[in-house]
Formats: sequence, structure tokens, C-alpha cells
Amino acid sequence: MPGKPTEQEDEYFARLEFERKRKVLDEREARAAEDVRRHTLSVVRGRCPKCGADLIPVPYRGIELDKCSRCQGVWLDFGELDQIVTDDAGLFGSLRRIFS
Repeated sequence: MPGKPTEQEDEYFARLEFERKRKVLDEREARAAEDVRRHTLSVVRGRCPKCGADLIPVPYRGIELDKCSRCQGVWLDFGELDQIVTDDAGLFGSLRRIFS
């Protein structure tokens, strides 16, 4: 004969329901954050991180660097600094030691 649930049972099931809803909400927030990140990357791709102007590819020592059309900043992609600097002398060598 089923009896009325006790207060502890009610609390247990309420806690389970709360955890389930919290997990669903966390997953939804994570998906939303990933969507925002992807959208942001698609909007800013090819743009200067400093001023937002278009980046122009500039060949340098067989590597394609990105130069800003407005502020004239030069931006390197991952690994490009290592490709530019073959020896540890000069300005580029100093930069490599700082950022490595």
C-alpha cells in the first residue's frame, strides 16, 4: 500500500529535479557561449584586433603577414614568428625570446 512520501523523500526528489534543471541550463549556456564565440570569430576574421580595419596580406621571407590598412600594425599568426626568426640575433630574436 503506497503511503504518503516523507519530507526527506520530497526533499531528495526536489534536489534531483533541481540538479537536472541546473545541468540542462549549464549545457544551454555553454552552447550559447560557443555560438557567440563562433559568431564573433566570423565577424572579426580578417580585421585588425586594434582598430578593426581590414588586414592586408603582405609577403615577407616566404611568410604571409597581416598588415592593417589603417593603423599599419603587423600581425602574426601562430608560428609565424618562429618561421621569421632563424637566428637569435637582432630585434626579432629578442622578441622571440620574450614571447617564447
